[in-house]
Amino acid sequence: MFEALKPQPADKILSLMEAYRADPRDGKIDLGVGVYKNPQGVTPIMRAVKAAEQRIWEQQETKAYTGLAGDPAYGDAMIALVLADAVPRDQVAAVATPGGTGAVRQAFEMIQRANPQARIFVSDPTWPNHLSILKYLKIETVPYRYFDAETGGVDFNGMMADLDGLRAGDVVLLHGCCHNPTGANLTMPEWQAVVEKLNAVGATPMIDIAYQGFGDGLDADAAATRMVAASVPECLIAASCSKNFGIYRERTGLLMAVGQDRSRHGVTQGMLAFLNRQNFSFPPDHGARVVATILGDEALRADWAAELEEMRLNMLRLREQLAGELRTLSGSDRFGFLAQHRGMFSRLGTTPEKVEALRRDHGVYMVGDSRMNIAGLNADSVPILARAIIDAGV
Repeated sequence: MFEALKPQPADKILSLMEAYRADPRDGKIDLGVGVYKNPQGVTPIMRAVKAAEQRIWEQQETKAYTGLAGDPAYGDAMIALVLADAVPRDQVAAVATPGGTGAVRQAFEMIQRANPQARIFVSDPTWPNHLSILKYLKIETVPYRYFDAETGGVDFNGMMADLDGLRAGDVVLLHGCCHNPTGANLTMPEWQAVVEKLNAVGATPMIDIAYQGFGDGLDADAAATRMVAASVPECLIAASCSKNFGIYRERTGLLMAVGQDRSRHGVTQGMLAFLNRQNFSFPPDHGARVVATILGDEALRADWAAELEEMRLNMLRLREQLAGELRTLSGSDRFGFLAQHRGMFSRLGTTPEKVEALRRDHGVYMVGDSRMNIAGLNADSVPILARAIIDAGV
């Protein structure tokens, strides 16, 4: 049987990580892998996470399964964090998932079961795993223009023109904040225009929100998601705790299905639980219990929010420093968009050949489409990167 298996293409980011580790040069810079790093180059365990884990260790008395939807306290806490009071709680069905990726996968499967003819409109570019999972599930995808390489911002006119191709029953995948891989985000008026178009056509939004708290703050980063949830008949929201709680390896996510028709809530909740059962049965609990413990305790939540804000401000300082260094070296403000982007990532908008030159000649590792992880920098490496960008003719 195994002889019939075919080699699968290597993951570009994992391959980049391997190449970085094999590079013997001092001063090399890793801007590939999407994890937050502090100025010392470490992905830290947050203070509140350690305190919550200590509390769980002392108090937890069983490792028996949770329910198919996961710990209800976790679901309630995450729904409140993401949606606040935008919609009533009884309009939200939710299940815990193995990370944000698990939530995305379950959402795609739910769409497929609800409407096998649905097409999913996806930003160009988007997180590569979106496209990989959609291809694996054989769901038709339609790209819509998003990033303007000339300005480093959103090509909103192109996006709206492409969304003119929507049909009733289609789904539009949107990034709630801190767009991956570009760092360029819609303004609130642009979000509202998208919602109006979806409602006019009868299309459904799906929001992937993986970086809440990394852009402009916890509430500001969720503002668009809350507005969408309150303004459409139905939407799907895939949330991740990997970044804002720093619990990457605990695989902690949540899928929410928001519907104004309360009579469908029970069926929707049952379908989400069914999909969990078919894919992995009971979701992992440790990370979810950590999150629920933090969000349910006033002191832990305050400490977590303070440390998250430190991380956010660190990335903003790095963005501003990099834009300033490039302004000095280039004599222009053509890289000013880097300071306007939000989240961990920015896309330079250059060619794969120049990205390769950055790696070959300067030891700077970023994804071939010129996505770079701002959190991989520190105050000392920013000037080195800026000089490399200029010398490579980006």
